[in-house]
Amino acid sequence: MNFDELIDFRGQHSEKWDTMEDKLGVSSEDGLAMWVADMDFRQPQGMIDTVKRLADSALFTYFGDKTEYDAAIQWWMKTRHGWDVDAKAIFTTHGIVNAVSLCLECYTKPGDGVVIFTPVYHAFARVIRANDRRLVECPLAIRDGMYAMDFDAWDAQMTGGEKMAILCSPHNPGGRVWTREELQGMAEFAKRHDLILVSDEIHHDLVYPGRKHIAMPLVDPGIADRLIMLTATSKTFNVAGMHCGNAIIHDEALRAAFARRIHQLSISPNSMSMHMTPALYSPEGADWVDGLTRYLDANHRRMLDGINAVPGLKMMPMQSTYLAWVDFAGTGMAREEFVGRVAQGAKIAASPGPVFGLGGESYLRFNIAMPRARIDDAVERMQRAFADLQ
Repeated sequence: MNFDELIDFRGQHSEKWDTMEDKLGVSSEDGLAMWVADMDFRQPQGMIDTVKRLADSALFTYFGDKTEYDAAIQWWMKTRHGWDVDAKAIFTTHGIVNAVSLCLECYTKPGDGVVIFTPVYHAFARVIRANDRRLVECPLAIRDGMYAMDFDAWDAQMTGGEKMAILCSPHNPGGRVWTREELQGMAEFAKRHDLILVSDEIHHDLVYPGRKHIAMPLVDPGIADRLIMLTATSKTFNVAGMHCGNAIIHDEALRAAFARRIHQLSISPNSMSMHMTPALYSPEGADWVDGLTRYLDANHRRMLDGINAVPGLKMMPMQSTYLAWVDFAGTGMAREEFVGRVAQGAKIAASPGPVFGLGGESYLRFNIAMPRARIDDAVERMQRAFADLQ
């Protein structure tokens, strides 16, 4: 695995690289794409070989018999996370956002309140609104420079009209790996307010050395009757374009409702992703991820030191993911000014903080899943763009 390899993604219909000028005003000719949550790394060779084999065999037919696919998920969750998954509990969706939308349709009605813990992955709010549900934003607290759960404040916000909560674990964009105590608190919060809990754990493999992600079913078995688990290979292995995710549901009643909606919409999996998943959830894939997390942690420390060396800029320390969260409040600048300095001065495309909800107003999110040389370039660009503050 060579994470230092510089791959040119421009001109290949990459949303991250080819649309950043239209959407964020940063030219792909001399700009750095640090917004969309794709990695600039090559996938594990075993997966690439699988895709080549499929092409050589002209095997693009309807997919049948998902036994190997389910077994790969079961093996991965058991060996990497200590979590036993029943094959009957696995539903394949067209990505995690699709799974969230299906959960909204299955377990809530128009007008119901759906709780998110902001700032958080922006697609949650988008699909909640698109499904005519009421968005309830519960702001995270900041303690010791990192996000923390604030159950007392959130309890006070509940009205009784809330039916679902969506947790991001590990957290995007803050990079937090929630502790067992915090996750137990979340389970109690869901029970206290009679909420279906959707736990989006798409980043669960991208945890830095010395940290440990805990899958929600391992925290409190007593919430199985209200828990939907969402997982995917997409963020772990940089295959988001395959649009393949999993909803893992162990409760029979919740599972029946989800199965009915899948049947109504005639959702069937992408055959390519069904072949790719066993190649990814494998010993080779595990070795690749171990190398990746070490590399990302080093990128994180390089970015953290470089950004925090600029007076007025503060990046949250990360425990997981590849999405760095940088606060510009200390500059005293209006949002338009610091955004302009990043986009036009540094020529970096970053995700705007306000789309992540309450608490994101003074932030930008930067994707650090790129070769180290690009991280060093990004740090230098940022330091030049804010040189007058140093």
